[in-house]
Amino acid sequence: MQTITQAESIPVVRSVDVLVAGGGPAGVAAGFAAARLGAETLIVEQFNCLGGVATAGGHGHICLYSEYGTPVRVVGGVPFEMAQRVTKAGYGVVNNSSTDFEVEGMKLVLEQMAEECGAKLLYHTFLSDAIREGRNLTGVIVQNKDGRQAILAKRVVDCTGDGDVAARAGCEFDVGEDGTGHCQPVTLMFTIGGVDYDKVKKFRGNDYKLQAVWKKAQDAGDMRPFQNQIMGWWWTPTRPDQVGINFTHVNFIDATKAGDLTKATVEARKQAYEAIQVYRKYVPGMENCYMVSTPNTVGIRETRRIRGLYTLTKADVLAERPFADSIGYGSFFIDIHNCSGPGMDRKEQRPRTGFRYQIPYRITVPKDVDNLLVAGRCVSVDHEALGSLRVMPQCGVLGQAAGAAAALSIRQGVPPSQVDVATLQRTLRDQDCILDDADIARANPKAPARA
Repeated sequence: MQTITQAESIPVVRSVDVLVAGGGPAGVAAGFAAARLGAETLIVEQFNCLGGVATAGGHGHICLYSEYGTPVRVVGGVPFEMAQRVTKAGYGVVNNSSTDFEVEGMKLVLEQMAEECGAKLLYHTFLSDAIREGRNLTGVIVQNKDGRQAILAKRVVDCTGDGDVAARAGCEFDVGEDGTGHCQPVTLMFTIGGVDYDKVKKFRGNDYKLQAVWKKAQDAGDMRPFQNQIMGWWWTPTRPDQVGINFTHVNFIDATKAGDLTKATVEARKQAYEAIQVYRKYVPGMENCYMVSTPNTVGIRETRRIRGLYTLTKADVLAERPFADSIGYGSFFIDIHNCSGPGMDRKEQRPRTGFRYQIPYRITVPKDVDNLLVAGRCVSVDHEALGSLRVMPQCGVLGQAAGAAAALSIRQGVPPSQVDVATLQRTLRDQDCILDDADIARANPKAPARA
Protein backbone atom coordinates (compact mmCIF):
# COMPACT_ATOMS: atom_id res chain seq x y z
CA MET A 1 0.00 0.00 0.00
CA GLN A 2 1.34 3.43 -0.92
CA THR A 3 1.66 5.85 1.99
CA ILE A 4 2.12 9.61 2.25
CA THR A 5 4.05 11.18 5.09
CA GLN A 6 3.03 14.72 5.89
CA ALA A 7 3.86 16.87 8.88
CA GLU A 8 0.96 18.92 10.19
CA SER A 9 0.16 21.27 13.00
CA ILE A 10 -3.19 20.52 14.60
CA PRO A 11 -4.81 23.40 16.48
CA VAL A 12 -6.17 22.80 19.97
CA VAL A 13 -9.64 24.31 19.71
CA ARG A 14 -11.12 23.34 23.03
CA SER A 15 -10.38 21.95 26.48
CA VAL A 16 -13.10 20.36 28.61
CA ASP A 17 -13.49 18.26 31.73
CA VAL A 18 -15.32 15.35 30.09
CA LEU A 19 -15.42 14.59 26.38
CA VAL A 20 -18.01 12.03 25.33
CA ALA A 21 -17.27 10.43 21.97
CA GLY A 22 -20.58 9.47 20.39
CA GLY A 23 -24.11 10.66 21.13
CA GLY A 24 -26.06 7.40 21.09
CA PRO A 25 -27.93 5.97 24.10
CA ALA A 26 -24.65 5.45 25.97
CA GLY A 27 -23.31 8.86 24.97
CA VAL A 28 -26.35 10.90 25.96
CA ALA A 29 -26.51 9.15 29.34
CA ALA A 30 -22.79 9.71 29.89
CA GLY A 31 -22.92 13.34 28.83
CA PHE A 32 -26.01 14.19 30.85
CA ALA A 33 -24.68 12.41 33.96
CA ALA A 34 -21.34 14.22 33.84
CA ALA A 35 -22.91 17.62 33.13
CA ARG A 36 -25.40 17.23 35.97
CA LEU A 37 -22.41 16.73 38.30
CA GLY A 38 -21.00 20.08 37.22
CA ALA A 39 -18.37 18.85 34.78
CA GLU A 40 -17.82 20.90 31.63
CA THR A 41 -18.99 18.29 29.13
CA LEU A 42 -18.88 18.04 25.35
CA ILE A 43 -20.63 15.33 23.32
CA VAL A 44 -19.04 14.82 19.89
CA GLU A 45 -21.34 13.11 17.38
CA GLN A 46 -20.84 12.09 13.75
CA PHE A 47 -24.48 12.64 12.70
CA ASN A 48 -26.83 15.62 13.13
CA CYS A 49 -28.69 14.43 16.22
CA LEU A 50 -28.43 12.68 19.54
CA GLY A 51 -29.84 9.20 20.06
CA GLY A 52 -27.69 6.97 17.88
CA VAL A 53 -29.54 3.91 16.63
CA ALA A 54 -32.77 5.23 18.22
CA THR A 55 -32.74 8.29 15.93
CA ALA A 56 -30.01 8.32 13.26
CA GLY A 57 -30.57 4.56 13.05
CA GLY A 58 -34.37 4.82 12.80
CA HIS A 59 -35.10 2.35 15.63
CA GLY A 60 -38.16 3.86 17.33
CA HIS A 61 -38.53 1.13 19.95
CA ILE A 62 -36.45 0.66 23.12
CA CYS A 63 -36.60 -2.27 25.56
CA LEU A 64 -36.17 -3.78 28.17
CA TYR A 65 -36.48 -1.50 31.16
CA SER A 66 -38.00 -4.38 33.13
CA GLU A 67 -37.12 -7.88 34.20
CA TYR A 68 -37.42 -10.42 31.40
CA GLY A 69 -41.08 -11.33 31.01
CA THR A 70 -42.43 -9.18 33.88
CA PRO A 71 -43.37 -5.50 34.32
CA VAL A 72 -40.98 -5.03 37.27
CA ARG A 73 -38.75 -2.13 36.21
CA VAL A 74 -34.99 -2.56 36.74
CA VAL A 75 -33.68 0.39 34.69
CA GLY A 76 -34.02 4.02 35.72
CA GLY A 77 -31.83 7.07 35.26
CA VAL A 78 -31.36 8.76 31.91
CA PRO A 79 -32.51 5.74 29.80
CA PHE A 80 -35.96 5.70 31.42
CA GLU A 81 -36.08 9.49 31.62
CA MET A 82 -35.70 9.63 27.83
CA ALA A 83 -38.76 7.39 27.45
CA GLN A 84 -40.82 9.45 29.89
CA ARG A 85 -39.84 12.73 28.29
CA VAL A 86 -40.61 11.68 24.72
CA THR A 87 -44.01 10.43 25.89
CA LYS A 88 -44.76 13.61 27.84
CA ALA A 89 -43.89 15.64 24.74
CA GLY A 90 -46.56 13.71 22.78
CA TYR A 91 -44.21 11.74 20.54
CA GLY A 92 -44.54 8.25 22.00
CA VAL A 93 -45.80 5.86 24.65
CA VAL A 94 -44.03 4.21 27.57
CA ASN A 95 -44.60 1.47 30.12
CA ASN A 96 -42.30 -0.25 32.62
CA SER A 97 -40.88 -2.50 29.92
CA SER A 98 -40.53 -0.47 26.72
CA THR A 99 -41.14 2.70 24.78
CA ASP A 100 -42.28 3.28 21.20
CA PHE A 101 -41.76 6.75 19.77
CA GLU A 102 -41.44 8.99 16.75
CA VAL A 103 -37.79 9.22 15.78
CA GLU A 104 -37.97 12.94 14.96
CA GLY A 105 -39.61 13.68 18.30
CA MET A 106 -36.86 11.86 20.18
CA LYS A 107 -34.22 13.99 18.42
CA LEU A 108 -35.90 17.15 19.70
CA VAL A 109 -36.40 15.86 23.23
CA LEU A 110 -32.77 14.78 23.63
CA GLU A 111 -31.52 18.18 22.53
CA GLN A 112 -33.85 19.82 25.04
CA MET A 113 -32.44 17.58 27.77
CA ALA A 114 -28.88 18.45 26.73
CA GLU A 115 -29.63 22.16 26.91
CA GLU A 116 -31.26 21.82 30.32
CA CYS A 117 -28.27 20.06 31.89
CA GLY A 118 -25.62 22.15 30.15
CA ALA A 119 -24.02 19.40 28.04
CA LYS A 120 -22.51 20.98 24.93
CA LEU A 121 -22.83 19.37 21.48
CA LEU A 122 -20.64 19.16 18.41
CA TYR A 123 -22.33 17.48 15.44
CA HIS A 124 -21.00 16.49 12.01
CA THR A 125 -17.69 15.50 13.57
CA PHE A 126 -15.71 12.25 13.43
CA LEU A 127 -13.21 11.05 16.01
CA SER A 128 -10.03 10.34 14.02
CA ASP A 129 -7.34 9.72 16.66
CA ALA A 130 -6.48 9.69 20.34
CA ILE A 131 -3.89 11.79 22.13
CA ARG A 132 -1.97 9.62 24.59
CA GLU A 133 0.90 10.50 26.88
CA GLY A 134 2.24 7.39 28.60
CA ARG A 135 -0.79 5.65 30.12
CA ASN A 136 -2.84 8.84 30.11
CA LEU A 137 -5.35 9.74 27.42
CA THR A 138 -5.33 13.53 27.27
CA GLY A 139 -7.68 14.24 24.38
CA VAL A 140 -8.76 13.37 20.86
CA ILE A 141 -8.23 14.46 17.28
CA VAL A 142 -11.44 15.21 15.41
CA GLN A 143 -12.22 15.83 11.75
CA ASN A 144 -15.04 18.01 10.45
CA LYS A 145 -15.70 20.88 8.03
CA ASP A 146 -13.18 22.96 9.96
CA GLY A 147 -10.41 20.45 9.27
CA ARG A 148 -8.43 18.41 11.79
CA GLN A 149 -8.57 19.74 15.32
CA ALA A 150 -7.52 18.65 18.81
CA ILE A 151 -9.82 18.70 21.80
CA LEU A 152 -8.18 18.18 25.17
CA ALA A 153 -10.06 16.58 28.03
CA LYS A 154 -9.39 15.51 31.60
CA ARG A 155 -11.48 12.40 30.95
CA VAL A 156 -12.79 10.77 27.76
CA VAL A 157 -15.78 8.44 27.61
CA ASP A 158 -15.79 6.29 24.46
CA CYS A 159 -19.43 5.79 23.46
CA THR A 160 -18.73 5.25 19.76
CA GLY A 161 -20.10 1.70 19.93
CA ASP A 162 -17.06 0.52 18.01
CA GLY A 163 -14.50 1.49 20.65
CA ASP A 164 -12.87 3.85 18.14
CA VAL A 165 -11.15 6.07 20.69
CA ALA A 166 -10.02 3.13 22.82
CA ALA A 167 -8.61 1.28 19.82
CA ARG A 168 -6.71 4.34 18.62
CA ALA A 169 -5.40 4.84 22.14
CA GLY A 170 -3.88 1.37 22.02
CA CYS A 171 -6.38 -0.58 24.13
CA GLU A 172 -6.56 -4.31 23.54
CA PHE A 173 -9.87 -5.59 22.19
CA ASP A 174 -11.70 -8.64 20.85
CA VAL A 175 -14.02 -8.93 17.85
CA GLY A 176 -16.85 -11.32 16.99
CA GLU A 177 -17.57 -14.89 17.90
CA ASP A 178 -14.91 -17.31 19.05
CA GLY A 179 -13.26 -19.21 16.23
CA THR A 180 -14.57 -17.31 13.21
CA GLY A 181 -14.40 -13.71 14.42
CA HIS A 182 -17.69 -13.10 12.60
CA CYS A 183 -19.88 -10.37 14.05
CA GLN A 184 -23.65 -10.23 14.16
CA PRO A 185 -25.25 -8.92 10.94
CA VAL A 186 -26.10 -5.27 10.38
CA THR A 187 -29.62 -4.01 9.70
CA LEU A 188 -30.94 -0.90 7.98
CA MET A 189 -34.18 0.03 9.68
CA PHE A 190 -36.89 1.61 7.53
CA THR A 191 -40.32 3.14 8.11
CA ILE A 192 -43.38 2.43 5.99
CA GLY A 193 -46.70 4.30 5.85
CA GLY A 194 -50.18 3.50 4.56
CA VAL A 195 -50.60 0.57 6.97
CA ASP A 196 -53.88 -0.68 8.46
CA TYR A 197 -52.25 -1.87 11.65
CA ASP A 198 -55.37 -3.43 13.18
CA LYS A 199 -55.65 -5.63 10.10
CA VAL A 200 -51.96 -6.50 10.34
CA LYS A 201 -52.32 -7.51 13.99
CA LYS A 202 -55.31 -9.70 13.20
CA PHE A 203 -53.39 -11.47 10.45
CA ARG A 204 -50.31 -11.86 12.59
CA GLY A 205 -52.17 -13.25 15.61
CA ASN A 206 -49.68 -15.00 17.88
CA ASP A 207 -47.27 -15.76 15.04
CA TYR A 208 -44.66 -13.09 15.77
CA LYS A 209 -42.05 -14.18 13.22
CA LEU A 210 -44.35 -15.06 10.27
CA GLN A 211 -41.71 -17.45 8.97
CA ALA A 212 -44.15 -19.32 6.74
CA VAL A 213 -45.00 -16.07 4.94
CA TRP A 214 -41.40 -15.31 4.03
CA LYS A 215 -40.77 -18.91 2.95
CA LYS A 216 -43.81 -18.71 0.67
CA ALA A 217 -42.49 -15.46 -0.86
CA GLN A 218 -39.05 -16.98 -1.38
CA ASP A 219 -40.44 -20.19 -2.89
CA ALA A 220 -42.43 -18.04 -5.32
CA GLY A 221 -39.34 -16.08 -6.32
CA ASP A 222 -40.64 -12.84 -4.82
CA MET A 223 -37.93 -12.51 -2.16
CA ARG A 224 -34.26 -13.38 -1.89
CA PRO A 225 -33.41 -15.49 1.21
CA PHE A 226 -31.76 -12.68 3.15
CA GLN A 227 -34.20 -13.09 6.06
CA ASN A 228 -36.57 -15.73 7.39
CA GLN A 229 -38.37 -13.96 10.25
CA ILE A 230 -39.49 -10.58 11.55
CA MET A 231 -37.00 -9.07 13.93
CA GLY A 232 -39.31 -6.21 14.87
CA TRP A 233 -42.31 -4.26 13.57
CA TRP A 234 -42.51 -1.16 15.78
CA TRP A 235 -45.72 0.86 16.02
CA THR A 236 -46.69 3.95 18.03
CA PRO A 237 -50.25 5.32 18.28
CA THR A 238 -49.00 8.86 17.59
CA ARG A 239 -48.37 7.76 13.97
CA PRO A 240 -51.04 5.07 13.58
CA ASP A 241 -50.52 4.26 9.88
CA GLN A 242 -46.72 3.89 10.14
CA VAL A 243 -44.56 0.93 11.14
CA GLY A 244 -40.82 0.83 11.82
CA ILE A 245 -39.32 -2.25 10.23
CA ASN A 246 -36.44 -4.33 11.62
CA PHE A 247 -36.06 -6.90 8.84
CA THR A 248 -33.04 -6.29 6.59
CA HIS A 249 -30.04 -8.48 7.34
CA VAL A 250 -26.50 -8.22 5.93
CA ASN A 251 -23.78 -10.65 7.03
CA PHE A 252 -19.96 -10.64 6.95
CA ILE A 253 -19.62 -6.91 7.54
CA ASP A 254 -16.76 -5.28 9.43
CA ALA A 255 -18.53 -2.15 10.62
CA THR A 256 -15.22 -0.49 11.51
CA LYS A 257 -14.49 -0.16 7.77
CA ALA A 258 -16.12 2.50 5.58
CA GLY A 259 -16.11 0.23 2.54
CA ASP A 260 -18.03 -2.48 4.37
CA LEU A 261 -20.51 0.03 5.75
CA THR A 262 -21.11 1.34 2.24
CA LYS A 263 -21.64 -2.15 0.87
CA ALA A 264 -24.01 -3.01 3.72
CA THR A 265 -26.04 0.17 3.25
CA VAL A 266 -26.51 -0.37 -0.49
CA GLU A 267 -27.50 -4.01 -0.03
CA ALA A 268 -29.82 -3.32 2.92
CA ARG A 269 -31.65 -0.55 1.07
CA LYS A 270 -32.28 -3.02 -1.78
CA GLN A 271 -33.64 -5.46 0.77
CA ALA A 272 -35.91 -2.79 2.27
CA TYR A 273 -37.55 -1.95 -1.05
CA GLU A 274 -37.80 -5.63 -1.91
CA ALA A 275 -39.49 -6.26 1.45
CA ILE A 276 -42.12 -3.58 0.76
CA GLN A 277 -43.16 -5.39 -2.43
CA VAL A 278 -43.44 -8.61 -0.44
CA TYR A 279 -45.47 -6.97 2.32
CA ARG A 280 -47.90 -5.52 -0.22
CA LYS A 281 -48.49 -8.95 -1.75
CA TYR A 282 -48.43 -11.21 1.32
CA VAL A 283 -49.49 -9.25 4.42
CA PRO A 284 -53.13 -8.12 4.82
CA GLY A 285 -53.16 -4.54 6.03
CA MET A 286 -50.00 -3.66 4.13
CA GLU A 287 -51.46 -3.76 0.61
CA ASN A 288 -50.94 -0.03 0.20
CA CYS A 289 -47.78 0.45 2.22
CA TYR A 290 -45.00 2.69 0.94
CA MET A 291 -41.54 3.81 1.97
CA VAL A 292 -41.50 6.78 4.34
CA SER A 293 -37.79 6.83 5.18
CA THR A 294 -34.54 4.99 5.58
CA PRO A 295 -32.20 6.30 8.29
CA ASN A 296 -28.73 7.82 8.20
CA THR A 297 -26.96 4.64 9.25
CA VAL A 298 -27.24 0.89 9.39
CA GLY A 299 -27.77 -0.56 12.84
CA ILE A 300 -24.62 -2.25 14.06
CA ARG A 301 -24.88 -5.03 16.63
CA GLU A 302 -21.24 -5.90 17.19
CA THR A 303 -17.68 -4.78 16.51
CA ARG A 304 -14.85 -4.27 19.01
CA ARG A 305 -15.11 -5.27 22.68
CA ILE A 306 -12.45 -3.60 24.81
CA ARG A 307 -10.53 -5.66 27.37
CA GLY A 308 -11.27 -4.11 30.74
CA LEU A 309 -10.55 -4.67 34.41
CA TYR A 310 -13.23 -7.38 34.31
CA THR A 311 -14.88 -9.22 31.43
CA LEU A 312 -18.56 -9.99 31.87
CA THR A 313 -19.30 -13.49 30.56
CA LYS A 314 -22.32 -15.44 29.43
CA ALA A 315 -21.93 -17.54 32.59
CA ASP A 316 -22.14 -14.38 34.74
CA VAL A 317 -25.25 -13.25 32.90
CA LEU A 318 -27.15 -16.52 33.01
CA ALA A 319 -26.19 -17.15 36.65
CA GLU A 320 -27.47 -13.64 37.49
CA ARG A 321 -24.22 -13.18 39.38
CA PRO A 322 -24.19 -10.28 41.87
CA PHE A 323 -21.39 -7.71 41.82
CA ALA A 324 -20.23 -5.43 44.62
CA ASP A 325 -19.52 -2.72 42.04
CA SER A 326 -22.96 -2.94 40.43
CA ILE A 327 -23.94 0.09 38.33
CA GLY A 328 -27.29 -1.25 37.16
CA TYR A 329 -29.14 -4.16 35.63
CA GLY A 330 -29.48 -6.00 32.37
CA SER A 331 -32.43 -8.25 31.61
CA PHE A 332 -32.53 -8.92 27.87
CA PHE A 333 -32.26 -12.45 26.52
CA ILE A 334 -29.09 -13.67 24.76
CA ASP A 335 -30.13 -12.02 21.49
CA ILE A 336 -27.66 -13.10 18.81
CA HIS A 337 -28.62 -12.79 15.16
CA ASN A 338 -27.16 -15.38 12.79
CA CYS A 339 -23.53 -14.49 12.15
CA SER A 340 -23.45 -16.38 8.85
CA GLY A 341 -27.00 -16.41 7.44
CA PRO A 342 -30.62 -15.30 7.95
CA GLY A 343 -32.57 -15.45 11.18
CA MET A 344 -31.32 -16.02 14.69
CA ASP A 345 -28.10 -17.72 15.75
CA ARG A 346 -27.89 -21.13 17.42
CA LYS A 347 -26.40 -19.27 20.41
CA GLU A 348 -29.65 -17.38 21.07
CA GLN A 349 -30.92 -18.23 24.56
CA ARG A 350 -34.14 -17.30 26.35
CA PRO A 351 -33.90 -17.07 30.16
CA ARG A 352 -36.49 -17.67 32.84
CA THR A 353 -39.27 -15.21 33.59
CA GLY A 354 -38.01 -12.60 36.04
CA PHE A 355 -34.42 -12.82 34.78
CA ARG A 356 -32.11 -9.91 35.62
CA TYR A 357 -28.41 -9.53 36.31
CA GLN A 358 -26.13 -6.88 37.75
CA ILE A 359 -23.60 -5.03 35.57
CA PRO A 360 -20.16 -4.34 37.17
CA TYR A 361 -18.48 -0.96 36.84
CA ARG A 362 -15.14 -2.60 35.99
CA ILE A 363 -16.25 -3.56 32.47
CA THR A 364 -16.24 0.14 31.55
CA VAL A 365 -12.58 0.64 32.59
CA PRO A 366 -9.88 -0.35 30.03
CA LYS A 367 -7.01 -2.21 31.64
CA ASP A 368 -4.21 -0.47 29.74
CA VAL A 369 -5.12 3.26 29.43
CA ASP A 370 -5.92 5.81 32.15
CA ASN A 371 -8.39 8.73 31.97
CA LEU A 372 -10.58 6.72 29.58
CA LEU A 373 -13.87 4.90 30.09
CA VAL A 374 -15.95 2.98 27.56
CA ALA A 375 -19.71 2.52 27.50
CA GLY A 376 -22.21 0.81 25.23
CA ARG A 377 -21.61 -2.31 23.19
CA CYS A 378 -17.81 -1.82 23.18
CA VAL A 379 -17.39 -2.63 26.90
CA SER A 380 -15.44 -5.61 28.26
CA VAL A 381 -17.80 -8.52 27.65
CA ASP A 382 -17.71 -11.82 25.79
CA HIS A 383 -19.52 -12.40 22.49
CA GLU A 384 -22.53 -14.18 23.98
CA ALA A 385 -23.00 -11.89 26.97
CA LEU A 386 -22.93 -9.00 24.50
CA GLY A 387 -26.06 -10.50 22.95
CA SER A 388 -27.91 -9.32 26.05
CA LEU A 389 -25.93 -6.25 27.08
CA ARG A 390 -25.85 -4.48 23.69
CA VAL A 391 -29.46 -3.23 23.75
CA MET A 392 -30.25 0.45 24.29
CA PRO A 393 -31.40 0.57 27.96
CA GLN A 394 -28.27 -1.25 29.07
CA CYS A 395 -26.07 0.95 26.86
CA GLY A 396 -27.64 3.87 28.71
CA VAL A 397 -26.99 2.24 32.09
CA LEU A 398 -23.32 1.83 31.15
CA GLY A 399 -23.11 5.37 29.80
CA GLN A 400 -24.61 7.00 32.88
CA ALA A 401 -22.20 5.16 35.15
CA ALA A 402 -19.21 6.01 32.96
CA GLY A 403 -20.17 9.68 32.73
CA ALA A 404 -20.70 9.95 36.48
CA ALA A 405 -17.44 8.11 37.16
CA ALA A 406 -15.57 10.45 34.80
CA ALA A 407 -16.82 13.50 36.69
CA LEU A 408 -16.21 11.93 40.10
CA SER A 409 -12.69 10.83 39.19
CA ILE A 410 -11.81 14.45 38.37
CA ARG A 411 -13.34 15.59 41.65
CA GLN A 412 -11.49 12.88 43.60
CA GLY A 413 -8.21 13.42 41.75
CA VAL A 414 -7.84 9.76 40.79
CA PRO A 415 -8.01 7.79 37.53
CA PRO A 416 -11.34 6.08 36.76
CA SER A 417 -9.92 2.74 37.89
CA GLN A 418 -9.60 4.13 41.43
CA VAL A 419 -12.95 5.90 41.76
CA ASP A 420 -14.60 5.20 45.09
CA VAL A 421 -17.33 2.75 44.07
CA ALA A 422 -19.58 3.50 47.04
CA THR A 423 -19.56 7.20 46.12
CA LEU A 424 -20.29 6.34 42.49
CA GLN A 425 -23.21 4.15 43.52
CA ARG A 426 -24.67 6.86 45.79
CA THR A 427 -24.33 9.34 42.95
CA LEU A 428 -26.12 7.03 40.51
CA ARG A 429 -28.95 6.51 42.98
CA ASP A 430 -29.23 10.28 43.33
CA GLN A 431 -29.74 10.30 39.54
CA ASP A 432 -32.61 7.75 39.87
CA CYS A 433 -30.60 4.73 38.73
CA ILE A 434 -31.44 1.21 39.93
CA LEU A 435 -28.51 -0.81 41.26
CA ASP A 436 -29.84 -3.49 43.63
CA ASP A 437 -32.92 -5.17 45.11
CA ALA A 438 -33.68 -2.25 47.42
CA ASP A 439 -33.69 0.16 44.48
CA ILE A 440 -36.00 -2.17 42.54
CA ALA A 441 -38.41 -2.25 45.47
CA ARG A 442 -38.44 1.55 45.64
CA ALA A 443 -39.07 1.81 41.88
CA ASN A 444 -41.86 -0.82 41.98
CA PRO A 445 -43.70 -0.27 45.28
CA LYS A 446 -46.72 -2.32 44.22
CA ALA A 447 -44.77 -5.29 42.86
CA PRO A 448 -44.81 -8.56 44.84
CA ALA A 449 -41.58 -9.67 46.49
CA ARG A 450 -39.33 -11.77 44.26
CA ALA A 451 -39.56 -15.51 44.85
